[in-house]
Amino acid sequence: MATATYPPAPPYYRLYKDYSENPNSAPEPPPPIEGTYVCFGGNYTTEDVLPSLEEQGVPQLYPKDSNVVVDYKKELRSLNRELQLHILELADVLVDRPSQYAKRIGDISSIFKNLHHLLNSLRPHQARATLIHIMELQIQQRKQAVEDIKRRREEAQRLLKDAFVTLDGQ
Repeated sequence: MATATYPPAPPYYRLYKDYSENPNSAPEPPPPIEGTYVCFGGNYTTEDVLPSLEEQGVPQLYPKDSNVVVDYKKELRSLNRELQLHILELADVLVDRPSQYAKRIGDISSIFKNLHHLLNSLRPHQARATLIHIMELQIQQRKQAVEDIKRRREEAQRLLKDAFVTLDGQ
């Protein structure tokens, strides 16, 4: 009985047999997926939208007005102070009335979810800033590489000139 170490190649390779002679003979790639799709049993969407807290069933603890720009720094500090206060209250409740801890845990969970939502709404700005930084670093590295090439070229020209002077002097 013969066994193979690797499974046979999928039959798709036959679609590309004439590719070296005629690159246009290969089939077109499938169109990009738009909308929702299922992957490994989970439903996903190609739209990159941050769901609101109301859609997630969480009360929003910072201003909801769409006309007003949210001051992220102020709201994050406010939620952080509120979180600290609720954690201290939880400690008091656990000492005095241990049976009433569930409401405090729910409040702390809501504050954490609001903090995470605010931070996640800053992700696009963070991504842009990171890309700008990476591109600036790449520009700096390329300028440095060009300067290095120029310096080496000048050094090579100087060495050639010295070699010609030495050869002419003999």
